[in-house]
Amino acid sequence: QVQVVESGGGLVQPGGSLRLSCQASGNIVSIVSMGWYRQAPGEQLELVADISDGGSTHYAESVKGRFTISRDKYTVWLQMKSLKPEDTAVYLCNIHYLNPSLRAVDSWGKGTLVTVSS
Repeated sequence: QVQVVESGGGLVQPGGSLRLSCQASGNIVSIVSMGWYRQAPGEQLELVADISDGGSTHYAESVKGRFTISRDKYTVWLQMKSLKPEDTAVYLCNIHYLNPSLRAVDSWGKGTLVTVSS
């Protein structure tokens, strides 16, 4: 079993900053990639940013220059700056890893709510 736990969400005013954290634990041989997704009310799930085991990053166009993803072995962070009301969503962490059978599998956290409002 693998546990993925997010933290750091909350209410912030437009232009403010937040830092999300995601901690993975359990039967993980190695983590291939880690990513942050978000889902706003009535909208589809979208990829915000991800980072590979080698440190390569990818960002959604809407967050480039404002959000920064980083990681260590089992933790991934999302530093969010210049937040906009349209960033309001539930942010979910995804871990793509090798299990003890050396199968590549995904595990998701339950999400953390980010609300950008004055």
